[in-house]
Amino acid sequence: MSATTSPHPPLRTVPFRAPTARLALKSESLSAGSAELDGAWWPRSRDLPGELAALADVLDPLWGRITRIAGTPRNCPILPPRIIVNGHVVKVGWFTSELDPHAIVLLSGTAGRWNLLVIPPETGAASAARLMAAASADTGPPMTATALMTAERARPAAPAAGIGGGGGVLLPHGRDKRRAVGV
Repeated sequence: MSATTSPHPPLRTVPFRAPTARLALKSESLSAGSAELDGAWWPRSRDLPGELAALADVLDPLWGRITRIAGTPRNCPILPPRIIVNGHVVKVGWFTSELDPHAIVLLSGTAGRWNLLVIPPETGAASAARLMAAASADTGPPMTATALMTAERARPAAPAAGIGGGGGVLLPHGRDKRRAVGV
């Protein structure tokens, strides 16, 4: 009798990796310290440590290393003071009065500051699509995150009309063009 060995290595468990962030960005960042929005972010859940890591993971290559994230407790009242993204530490802080309660601020030591509308994860796809388009529009009057959320809530209820694909990422591509990348 002879023993045989399998040519294949044994199976091993691979950690689950959350899908990348659902994000819409203006083709050019204009905030530079102002409250103007640079786009919108629609997290999949209220697990902000995981969601923020996925967001920073997408933005690091675009904007430079994200070093700090600031938001309000409205989005998640409990959050660790730091998260690990791409092997580096990102400091997280909550502010109750200085920031728009519907926005998040991301800071990069090399490239500046970005303000994103945070769309609640339970928001319907059609509503989220409208909010993402409005927050990332390069034309029209600048609006705050709270103004966009208030306007969306004031819209009359419409029949649910799904949008294809369940969301994507709009990334800057050239000065006035954007391309969609699936998530």
